[in-house]
Amino acid sequence: MADHHEPHEHGTMDITAQEKTFAGFLTFGTRLTIACIAVLIFLAIFRT
Repeated sequence: MADHHEPHEHGTMDITAQEKTFAGFLTFGTRLTIACIAVLIFLAIFRT
């Protein structure tokens, strides 16, 4: 098996796509948490 290791310097990789994905994940998580809290408040107020 050939050894094809290229030199790599730490911190030189383009991580733009990963940063956008992580930001989207955080936005989704925040909105989901707010929606769950809103549903719980609604149920606490209008329970039958």
